[in-house]
Amino acid sequence: MDWIINSFLFVPFAGFVISLLIPQTQEKILSRVAFLTSGTNLLGFLVFGVLWLWNGVPVLNVKDIVLYRTDGYEFLVDVYCDAVTAVYMLVGSFLALIITMYSRTYLHREQGYKRFFNTILLFYFGYTLTIFSGNFETLFIGWEILGLSSFLLIAFYRDRYLPARNAVKVFSVYRIGDVGILLAMWASHHLWHENITFLKLNNYVLVHEHLQSHSAVGAFISLMIVVAAAAKSAQLPFSSWLPRAMEGPTPSSAIFYGSLSVHIGVFLLLRTYPFWEYQSSVRVLIGLLGLSTAVVASMIARVQSSVKSQIGYASIAQIGIIFIEIALGFKVLALVHFASNAFLRTYQLLVSPSVVSYLIREQFYHFVPHEHTVEDRLPRRLEYGFYMLSLKEWNLDTMMSQRLFGTFKRVGHTLDFLTMKNVLLWALPLYLIALVLLFRQPVLPPYIIPYLPVVFSMIGLSMILKAFSEKASPLLCWLLIIMYHSWIALAVAFNEQFGARDVVMYLSGIAIMGTVGYIGLRRLQKEEREHFALDRYFGHSYEHPRFAMVVLLACLGVMGFPITPTFIGEDLVFSHIREEQFLLAFFNAVGFVVGGIAVIRLYARLFLGAHVKTYHEVPYKSA
Repeated sequence: MDWIINSFLFVPFAGFVISLLIPQTQEKILSRVAFLTSGTNLLGFLVFGVLWLWNGVPVLNVKDIVLYRTDGYEFLVDVYCDAVTAVYMLVGSFLALIITMYSRTYLHREQGYKRFFNTILLFYFGYTLTIFSGNFETLFIGWEILGLSSFLLIAFYRDRYLPARNAVKVFSVYRIGDVGILLAMWASHHLWHENITFLKLNNYVLVHEHLQSHSAVGAFISLMIVVAAAAKSAQLPFSSWLPRAMEGPTPSSAIFYGSLSVHIGVFLLLRTYPFWEYQSSVRVLIGLLGLSTAVVASMIARVQSSVKSQIGYASIAQIGIIFIEIALGFKVLALVHFASNAFLRTYQLLVSPSVVSYLIREQFYHFVPHEHTVEDRLPRRLEYGFYMLSLKEWNLDTMMSQRLFGTFKRVGHTLDFLTMKNVLLWALPLYLIALVLLFRQPVLPPYIIPYLPVVFSMIGLSMILKAFSEKASPLLCWLLIIMYHSWIALAVAFNEQFGARDVVMYLSGIAIMGTVGYIGLRRLQKEEREHFALDRYFGHSYEHPRFAMVVLLACLGVMGFPITPTFIGEDLVFSHIREEQFLLAFFNAVGFVVGGIAVIRLYARLFLGAHVKTYHEVPYKSA
């Protein structure tokens, strides 16, 4: 059955590659490729499911490809299939088939028709890879693909302000989930001394033996898993991103934020359930998180004026209840609830335009007076207080924007002295001095060496914070991002296991894509000298689509997306940070979050939004 399982990953990948080669004008062929891709996977899995049930529902694990191996480290693609995978695969394939059928006419003659189906097939491949993942490394590849396709679909109407702005917001929250996965991978390397597979996590004796002597590490891994799941499934305090993600087309809202992508956090909890099953504090935390989210999201949903936002918050509330079910150990009920919620929200979102038109008509011809509800029994002051909090969405968006990312911006603005001239005058010589210290370790005092990696990682973090807050020069922002990766590689290189081969693996993708991105930005600067900054959205993809594609690919390579060796290098960096180097891991994690946001922000500010030149048609800012 190994080759059959691999085919479920190959079909969506092949469909995505084929769709890239089809011209924009061939709408029928594009839609048919997407339809056949999801239909073939669904039909094939139905046949496979019959054989699988006939053989007694065995747990299947296929160790496919070892992408990189050194002493004590192995990055492998592992494929895993069990009951959780089967449910997610059936629901995902069926809904993908429906969405592709619906989108064929819904997006007819839309300017981004090809771009939409390309992104949907990329999402479907990432989703399939995620649910078939057999270890954290494979899951992280699919996880990153889901984040990118989400950003591209939210910003589908890229000539408008709000889709571009909200796409960056959603991607920013997704990066927090990415760090949860990365830190869980880092700690699990030290707990298991290998890239543990999910198959081994089902071994109770093995898990219990390791957690008995490393209970603090086990609790940290579980906490990071919960953070990643909460960010991906829009649980508190990350709930505000889901209604912002509804700026994309209705079909993408249905498949992403009503049914599949938003339930990936639930999948992560189900997949890692054997690890934290006997950690009572973690189960209580998941239950309380789900309960608080269900209550708050239900109140917010009741006062929404937009039908898509109302459906989004209703879905968040149901996912909160699914979290409670998982915490109580009702895994089968959670799977049934997932399937039911996915089908219901997809249906509601697809018919929402028609429902709105019907309700407008009903308001004119069949007026119904306000009915008394449960809230009317509360004291007036309390009722109005809940009403105002719900209207403000409990200030969740403000808290994330001002308290978290606003803090990063304020720290970055304290480094405004880092101009292009100053970076070249003192930052590069300082890096050369640090390189000399690396190669002259034997002559350095032993008590200094443990502090150098932390100091160098702090220097790298300061540069990425400055890049995050930079508004004047995209080239300076790009240079600071490249230098950040160089400082991180240098910091971890002080650990004796992180050798020259590992440094090359990490920095090769950064060097190549960094150069490509710099050349692309320089050429754009020559073309658009007066409109080349980061203080607004310029929409240059309208006149320079090729530059937009080149810079996007460079951005993906620099942020560690799985198209360059840097993706493996990031896991290498974290796996070579020792267990006692918590500050180094923390600074790297924060830099990873802020660096990814800075890269996407640079791309969005330059290439997305209404075109700065007013002789083009410009939509309203609130459109």
